[in-house]
Amino acid sequence: MSEPKQAEVISLGCRLNIAESETILSLLSEESDIVVVNSCAVTSEAVRHTRQAIRKARRQRPDARLLVTGCAADIEREQLAAMPEVDGLIPNTAKLDARAWNVPVPDKAPRPPATSHTRAFVAVQNGCDHACTFCVIPQGRGRSRSLTVPRVLAEVEQHLAQGAPEIVLTGVDVTSWGRDLPDTPSLGSLVRAILDYFPQLQRLRMSSLDGVEIDDELFELFAGEPRMMPHIHLSLQHGHDLILKRMKRRHTRSDAVRLVEGLRARRPNLAVGADLIAGFPTEDAAMHEANLSIIGELDIVHGHIFPYSPRPGTPAARMPQVDKATIKARAAQLRQEVARVRNRWLQRQLGQNLSVLAEMDGTGYAENFARVKVPDGTRAGMILPTQPTQLDRGLLQ
Repeated sequence: MSEPKQAEVISLGCRLNIAESETILSLLSEESDIVVVNSCAVTSEAVRHTRQAIRKARRQRPDARLLVTGCAADIEREQLAAMPEVDGLIPNTAKLDARAWNVPVPDKAPRPPATSHTRAFVAVQNGCDHACTFCVIPQGRGRSRSLTVPRVLAEVEQHLAQGAPEIVLTGVDVTSWGRDLPDTPSLGSLVRAILDYFPQLQRLRMSSLDGVEIDDELFELFAGEPRMMPHIHLSLQHGHDLILKRMKRRHTRSDAVRLVEGLRARRPNLAVGADLIAGFPTEDAAMHEANLSIIGELDIVHGHIFPYSPRPGTPAARMPQVDKATIKARAAQLRQEVARVRNRWLQRQLGQNLSVLAEMDGTGYAENFARVKVPDGTRAGMILPTQPTQLDRGLLQ
């Protein structure tokens, strides 16, 4: 007897893609023999992973209809369309529209997006109005668009009804939320509305933020609201002002330092994450040292390190490039420094009282996003107090 057909969505890249993949799956008939690759194009390496995922999906589901959406489906459209494994491309801006998929629709109403993670991702914003010189994402996502407060509240309510103990607000440029809405409400006002409307919500977490655009109300919530997780991830990108200027970022190094110092003065247990790019064009040894040093200065314990790769059509691709071997070596140094700072931070967590949200793999996340081993038999989604006494290969237990 043959295996039943089942729709599948493979998600690559950012947290926004994860949230959107759950919505895409809810639009498809459960019995559809269809595989969707929700792609990423943030770097050349991300595009390579997308192509690998397409080939693997075709090997595993040779008879399925294989469609590709996401940023790479727009930015690398011709190359992906030429792949023999691909049956079609769905524009990134249309992927949440049921009409785009042209699949059999079941008689019953579409099922709601499943909360397949203990942390439910809610995409409150999409697109970007900025023009960072290294970035192609605006080409794949379009202009910044915000969900209205009622729509956000409805999505949060749906996830809470499904039992999600933690909500993560995500987007392409989350801090730009509200600028396209009447009266231009601030992101802080949205977060306050969620917390006020859902007193039963136990944990609210933010995805990557542009630190210089954090409004006063959001700052106050990070500083003093217990249900707001003490974990901030900054779209920092570099630690040297001239490189930041050449990236067309909107902050300086001192802006980031002041923000973190101000938050930690009010909430000492705040954990900081950051995106950092190694080997941006024109980066010399002194600039790289500034990039290294900001890891220790901000105590960055959740670091996402990206070796720079030129993206066609971006201004940075036309700047004087750093050679690939140097980029690779500098990225390795940045990762080593994050690992050193992170290990020191994890040692400080020993003996501390942590509240851990259990995942499905025998571990969980504390409020500060430290990974912690949970007792055998702990049900995913439970929040339990723990006091770790040892550290084993980066895992508190």
